[in-house]
Amino acid sequence: MKSAVETLNPTRVKLTVEVPFEELKPSLDAAYRTIGSQIQVPGFRKGKVPARIIDQRVGRGAVLQEAVNEALPQFYGQAVEENHVRPIGQPEVDVTEVPADPGQDLKFTVEVDVRPEITLPDYSTLTSEVDSVAVDDSDIDERLTSLRERFGTLVGVERAVETGDFVSIDLAATIDDEEIDSVTGISYEVGSGNMLDGMDDALVGMTSGETKTFTAPLAGGDREGQDAEVTVTVQSVKVRELPELNDDFAQLASEFDTLDELKADVTKQAERAKKMEQGVQARDKVLELLLETVEIPVPDSIVEAEVRSHLEGEDRLEDDEHRAEVETNTRKALKAQFLLDAIAEQEEINVEQPELIEYLVMSAQQYGMDPNQFAQAIDQQGQVPAMVAEVARRKALASVLEKVTIVDTAGNTVDLGELNERPEPALDDEAGAEPAEAVAAEAGEADAKA
Repeated sequence: MKSAVETLNPTRVKLTVEVPFEELKPSLDAAYRTIGSQIQVPGFRKGKVPARIIDQRVGRGAVLQEAVNEALPQFYGQAVEENHVRPIGQPEVDVTEVPADPGQDLKFTVEVDVRPEITLPDYSTLTSEVDSVAVDDSDIDERLTSLRERFGTLVGVERAVETGDFVSIDLAATIDDEEIDSVTGISYEVGSGNMLDGMDDALVGMTSGETKTFTAPLAGGDREGQDAEVTVTVQSVKVRELPELNDDFAQLASEFDTLDELKADVTKQAERAKKMEQGVQARDKVLELLLETVEIPVPDSIVEAEVRSHLEGEDRLEDDEHRAEVETNTRKALKAQFLLDAIAEQEEINVEQPELIEYLVMSAQQYGMDPNQFAQAIDQQGQVPAMVAEVARRKALASVLEKVTIVDTAGNTVDLGELNERPEPALDDEAGAEPAEAVAAEAGEADAKA
């Protein structure tokens, strides 16, 4: 087989392929066997019909078509490999010559979008600026208050409901005098806004035993989104009393003996959380810097396919304004994907099994699924290679973060490597202690999943 590649533009190539008859013959023989097993000819057993009889009955053209259709993927794949083409999207195949007689060649061309060639910069010459880490008293107070709330107690009060109170309520929803749903004894924090629209406004000012009706769209069920008349009855009103900040509280809420020791640890946690925020900001800014620095062409056909799929899913194909927004985001996401893939290739990034498992577990948590069930679903859908590529992209960005110079607004050099140190937390460390690789973890969200 002979093949050649012609570059049509930075993201599209044309392959020209010539296949000698001898290489097509196995597929031709297979086509005769397939068709012979499907037809019945008097005097011949099924599957034993000679080729010349098949040509008479169905025509040699039909046999050649069967053979070519069966052989094309193999020859296309061979041409892609020989010419080091990295295709994306669906190829457009044009069969230009079919071997009507032995000795003639099969000739076809293929146009396909390809990953663009990207020239990556010297990362050590790049500088990105991030906010300075500054922990003030409000950060410390916020963490201490959060800790106190975990050990607070609810105490009943005889007054009107205020924002921040905890109420026990009964709810009933009706549409056109038909009761849709009702619940009793629900505990709710007023102001949290995590139930029905308008409920917080209705509750404020109510007293124990009082009933009020308001209109709100249903948040779930068969009639989700439909407006309903909601009746709410307040059964009780409670406030959360917080324990005093003293040595006794420090001993209750932590491993420390004194409040001063607890405050010192909380301060370290706040500083670490700020540094993690700084690291995430560095990740985002470095990715933006690379996208601005590196020229990355994107195939229009891939963008259009992604945009159309997205709009069809939302049933908004005719929304031109939204289409423009989706197209911009898709184009940027594809650029980020191509960029990170090129970095991963240049840096020879490998994905180890524990890294893939960790990513699968994290993804399963985001979808609220059991990790084993999530992994099985991903495997059945053939998405494991995409997951591996995603982990590689995250590692690729992490490798760049280690080489780019990052400074804060005060001119200080920021060392993201400090995030690799994992101190044993005395309390629940909400910020986590993630390495520079984890700082890059969200970068793959920009992947357009082409």
